[in-house]
Amino acid sequence: SVTPERAVVSSHNIVVTCDLALAEANLDDYDMLVLPGGIPGTPNLKAVEPLMAAVTERVRTGRPVAAICAAPSILAELGLLEGRQATSNPGFVGVLAEHGAQVSQAAVVTDGPVITSRGMGTAIDFGLEIVRHYLGEEAVDDVKAKIVYQG
Repeated sequence: SVTPERAVVSSHNIVVTCDLALAEANLDDYDMLVLPGGIPGTPNLKAVEPLMAAVTERVRTGRPVAAICAAPSILAELGLLEGRQATSNPGFVGVLAEHGAQVSQAAVVTDGPVITSRGMGTAIDFGLEIVRHYLGEEAVDDVKAKIVYQG
């Protein structure tokens, strides 16, 4: 949780209980940071200075960061998508373009250490791209078969 509370309520009133609050976590211990997006999630994440510092440092040093829905706009506003191919929710592609991203309409785009995706409808593709990043194409094919993915 980016707040002191471990219980987080989503924009659709789903409560998720987190294992840790950000103040208790060492983000260097995590292989990848994933920004889930949504509203008000995206502006809430963007307001958390230590998280934004960690995201910036990771991308600049080649460590993986993934963002979906509106969250790629955070990366753009931090200057991390300049010259990179990226995608986001259609309502936020203007922000990406304004900050120098090469905007794609693809479901998922990987450019260097950054994985971006468009939204809930592309979440399976997003998850598969993260699997691909860590485990390769054979693992992606295995997961696709197990979830009966037809995309």
